[in-house]
Amino acid sequence: MITCAELRPEGFSKKEAPPPPDTFLQLVSLQKASGYWELNPSLAAALQKTTKELEQPKPANVNGNVWATILALVWLHGFKADAQIEWKLLAHKAVSWLMAQNAPSMTECIMAGNTLLGCNVQKDVLGL
Repeated sequence: MITCAELRPEGFSKKEAPPPPDTFLQLVSLQKASGYWELNPSLAAALQKTTKELEQPKPANVNGNVWATILALVWLHGFKADAQIEWKLLAHKAVSWLMAQNAPSMTECIMAGNTLLGCNVQKDVLGL
């Protein structure tokens, strides 16, 4: 019989915290089948922000899911541009969803998202 201690990776004691989850994988796992992300605590954790930090800069006339999806796209382009081949299809799906929403204030959202996340991603790069 194998014990949990035998399954533990070398150098990883019972008292040590597990390594932090990969932000990219967390973010990808949160995308909904139709292409959007929800504005919720899970997204905030994936982006290493609090829910309040995500909600505060959201333009008033913008739906939370639109805002969350723009934040996810800005993060992908800003922090994972070198892995674009891995996320290109899910980003395309997100952009298609955003276009179908005919959401107001896209440029304002992108600017606010850039400020929040510390990025400089342009609207045309996102495909919007």
